[in-house]
Amino acid sequence: MRPVRIGAQLAPQRAEYAAIRRAAAEVEDLGADILFTWDHFFPLGKVAEGKHFEGWTILAAWAEQTSRIDLGVLVSCNSYRNPDLLADMARTVDHISGGRVVFGIGAGFKEREFLEYGYEFPSPGRRVAELAEALPRIEKRLAALNPPPIGRMPILIAGGGEQKMLRVVARHADIWNTFAEGEDLVRKLGLLDRYCAEIGRDPATIERSVHVGGDPWQVGPPLRELGVTLFTVSTSGPDYNLDTIRQWIAWRNEQNS
Repeated sequence: MRPVRIGAQLAPQRAEYAAIRRAAAEVEDLGADILFTWDHFFPLGKVAEGKHFEGWTILAAWAEQTSRIDLGVLVSCNSYRNPDLLADMARTVDHISGGRVVFGIGAGFKEREFLEYGYEFPSPGRRVAELAEALPRIEKRLAALNPPPIGRMPILIAGGGEQKMLRVVARHADIWNTFAEGEDLVRKLGLLDRYCAEIGRDPATIERSVHVGGDPWQVGPPLRELGVTLFTVSTSGPDYNLDTIRQWIAWRNEQNS
């Protein structure tokens, strides 16, 4: 089984950038494996107003600020950028970081973001279809860029649509990220295995990733039995509380010892 990894997602909302920078430095010092931002244009939650910053710009800053931890956007919305441009952005940040970028992408879901920034908001099925069309372009562009990414940049795909999205995951993802829990997660894992078998891919080549909180000694073991190895804890501004992330890192250290 893969070793356990811990991701920390610092939501760039309701905070000054100085607070985001300090939290990023502390996450790296704590020993987390991946530092994630996100790709939203407004705060999430019940109060959708407040300070907010753009994710890929933040990722480039983190690439200069940090030295060890992997970095990613959890996840980029495919509709917000031309696929070839997004590939070039990711390659550039990968070189800034010395080869530490995890390329996260999904179909997007926040209608307000699409409309306020001038994008059409198509149906969920159309958004997934557009993602499926974009990924071969992204892969082709990554291979054509001079210089290419440093090493093989892993592709993380987020989403759990059982008829379309999981087939996209089976074909293109190195990491699959989901919010699914319980029996829903078990069913989706089974479908992903089936879709991999249909195209002749070993499902073990896709890392399973989930969002978590709470006590890792209670929450973690049943997920690990299902094959999950990447566990991501999210925290938001204005003050970033890293206590739960510390607990998950301690649990990871026990699991990997």
